[in-house]
Amino acid sequence: MQIVLASRSPQRQKLLEAMGLEFETSPAGIDESRHPGEEPAKYVVRLAIAKALAGSGPGKVVIGADTAVVHRGSILGKPAHPAEARAMLLRLSGESHTVFTGLAVVSYEGDRPRIRSAVETSVVRFATVTHSEIDAYIATGEPLDKAGAYALQGIGGIFVESVEGSPSNVAGLPVHALARLLRISGVPVLGS
Repeated sequence: MQIVLASRSPQRQKLLEAMGLEFETSPAGIDESRHPGEEPAKYVVRLAIAKALAGSGPGKVVIGADTAVVHRGSILGKPAHPAEARAMLLRLSGESHTVFTGLAVVSYEGDRPRIRSAVETSVVRFATVTHSEIDAYIATGEPLDKAGAYALQGIGGIFVESVEGSPSNVAGLPVHALARLLRISGVPVLGS
């Protein structure tokens, strides 16, 4: 059985490798627009399912994931430019926010796809960050490809005071929840 990660995220790839899984990557090109009034949890699960379905087929188990950072009811996606990253980081400074990750595992039973999905949430407490720290961080380029403009697993981790919930969720792939979905889909994880 071929395992496919429907993502180009290096961090998601590292987390799958750390789980001891052999896999291929095949990023899915889907419309990631949010539907009007769509709740964050439903949004990330819908996108995860769409990504996994896009690359699915018999003999494959496809993993889709999508992560959203939510602060005071607003989803903070990937910043389009440094000024947007700066605004997001200033907004998160000294505050707590929630990270939602939708997961989907699509396998086949006969000629029909079988979809299993979940959503994980973690609450992140951000330190108070100075303007000069934000400018230095933006200069690294790291915030420009990250939801909420920071990476817990990267330099941005210095801004995170605490995480309530799964740290791997904040990094974009909650490994405990993923292991459960893979087992249900018939993929052995650690000899299961």
